[in-house]
Amino acid sequence: MEAIQNYSRRDFVKTIGLASGGLLLAANSSLFASESTSAIETFNPNLFVYLQTDGTLTLIASRSEMGNGVRTSLPSIIADEMEADWSKVVVQQALGDAKYGDQNTDGSRSILYLYETMRKMGATAKALLITAAAQKWNVPEAECIAQHHFIVHSSGKKLGFGELAATAKTLEFPKNVTLKNPKDFKYIGKTLKSVDVANYANGSAVFGIDKRIPNMKFVAIARCPVTFGTVKSFDKKAALKIRGVIDVIEIPRIAKPFGPLGGVAVIASNTWAAFEGKKALTIEWNYGSNASYTSADYQKTITEGVLQPGKVAKSIGDIDQAFAKAHQIVESTIQLPLLAHAPMEVPNAVAWVKGDSCEVWAPTQDPQTARKEVADYLKIPLDKVSVNITFLGGGFGRKSKPDYIVEAVMVSKAINAPVQVVWTREDEIKHGYYHTESAQYLKAALDAQGNVTAWLHRFALPSIMSTFVPGTEYPAEWEAGSATDIPLDVPNFKVETGKAPAHVRIGWMRSVINIPHGFSVNVFANELAHAAKKDPLEFRLKLIGPDRIENTQDAIKYNTARMKHVLRQAAKNANYGKALPQGHAFGIAVQYSFYSYVASVVEVSFINNKVKVHNVYTVIDCGTVINRDTVKAQLEGAAIFGMSLTYYGKITAKDGAIEQNSFSDYPLIRMNEAPKIHVEIVESTENPTGVGEPGVPVIAPAIVNALFQLTGKKYYNLPLIDYEIVG
Repeated sequence: MEAIQNYSRRDFVKTIGLASGGLLLAANSSLFASESTSAIETFNPNLFVYLQTDGTLTLIASRSEMGNGVRTSLPSIIADEMEADWSKVVVQQALGDAKYGDQNTDGSRSILYLYETMRKMGATAKALLITAAAQKWNVPEAECIAQHHFIVHSSGKKLGFGELAATAKTLEFPKNVTLKNPKDFKYIGKTLKSVDVANYANGSAVFGIDKRIPNMKFVAIARCPVTFGTVKSFDKKAALKIRGVIDVIEIPRIAKPFGPLGGVAVIASNTWAAFEGKKALTIEWNYGSNASYTSADYQKTITEGVLQPGKVAKSIGDIDQAFAKAHQIVESTIQLPLLAHAPMEVPNAVAWVKGDSCEVWAPTQDPQTARKEVADYLKIPLDKVSVNITFLGGGFGRKSKPDYIVEAVMVSKAINAPVQVVWTREDEIKHGYYHTESAQYLKAALDAQGNVTAWLHRFALPSIMSTFVPGTEYPAEWEAGSATDIPLDVPNFKVETGKAPAHVRIGWMRSVINIPHGFSVNVFANELAHAAKKDPLEFRLKLIGPDRIENTQDAIKYNTARMKHVLRQAAKNANYGKALPQGHAFGIAVQYSFYSYVASVVEVSFINNKVKVHNVYTVIDCGTVINRDTVKAQLEGAAIFGMSLTYYGKITAKDGAIEQNSFSDYPLIRMNEAPKIHVEIVESTENPTGVGEPGVPVIAPAIVNALFQLTGKKYYNLPLIDYEIVG
């Protein structure tokens, strides 16, 4: 992390251009001046801390809030180190700007990346306030401490933070600061109510879809049913007859990773008119070569591919010799479909292009990428683009891709007015960035004692890199990591990849490639336990092997003791092994992902050919926890998200067009299907790791493993709705 300093505006402007990949922490107070606070003298020791003389402490949240609790968690770290009174804290959302460092709220990285930085922010502010108080009292700094928004002298006298703001802002920044002992944390590791709860409850929280500005037009866009298809011709006469429709224009496809698909935009005075105008359009499309894509045929092709040798991603020992000597060989083939993100709030954005500048309001997970894409399209300097981050009604990785924002900018520029582009649910299902489909083949050798002596995992999936490098046919090295970097105590181990060209836009979704690999590894391990006539829990623990720390491909080390602990604890919480009612069984799964360890034990029934999940017991070891309530909520949400994928998640294509439309044929788990969810968070002093995503991969395999215990059948081609055992 860069040293925290107090820059002049000129130095800040010069330095910001050099702040690539790092976090520029410093700026003077004028950078946060506003009409509402300009009359109040302020102390702004860095970009994230803004203390007024009345004691109000504004802390800047640089990441996007989408139910992940980040607007509470990140500021609370600063407040804890500062010894601030949480009731005096106001959280302000940052604009999209590189001066805040990486703002991409994706990959379960917010706390992972910013924990130490936020602590140093708070500690620096506290140190300056202590120095200011010591100077006022003419006493040694060692006799002063920060305590609940005051600096307190050993004699008992004290000064409020606000009283010290004017002096503190004149001081030189300390070169080194001392961080608190974790045992003294007041907010970190505790439960804090979200700073946004009241706004959610009273309806004042502004989501992207809520944003309104004067003279704003509403836009709906008709896109080609076949991904990457283009407009051949269109007739707008019927659309223009609809009351409220103002105009109809074509917008071109932009062939970039986050470029819009293009289509025909209907501009109207209200959203309903725009939607109805879109329905009334007559469009002739040029479908292109992608019209030959049918997912059933494609799945057959890539499955045939994984039954043949592929490109070696990792190889240990002599797998062929181990198979030749095997007492028993077990093989399985697994097929998983495309998946859609399906956040409750569909993609939407407000844009206003004003000459050589542009302002955007959007529910975006990655405002800086959005800002750059807008600047590139308009061919204007980056500093002429402002991106305001609204609340997100769910994201799951979809709203990291700013194609919908660029769409709004394109239309605003074309009609010289502010616009709001709103996708329909059908748009979101049919024209998104999909989680990849996959085919996987696994083969293992068992010795006479039931020990696994060889493990072969071969998989093919359209790579996310195909979105960035068209024509990519094999997964990137990092996409193989959740297959190659798994804690298995197997002497002969091999992972291979197969060819799988992409026919739709492939993007990351909550838990990314851990979804297919977490599923295949966990269900295959359960199948091996059955073949070895061993209890699945004890077999899995033995398969992980002795306690050890091993490197992964990104140089982060995993600890098998931590992995086994969450598995044992989840089993303990479920009372694994107890007698269950007839037709009930436990299923287990464990996964190391996003540097965290998660295990789930589920209680499932299968009665009258219907599956029901009754209880989910999840344990997570994510290192130091910031807000326990947020972690619990994330794991609860992950269970429902994972169940939705298990039961219903399936996107299919026929003749190049996505067949699903809305929640009617891409359902999510409903309240009557939701189980009781029990979450335990492991106490830890390790560095904090991911939370939002690692709870997802364990759910599907745990459910399928329970079904295997109950029926002896392999439900290895999800979703379960295809077997007519849900719903």
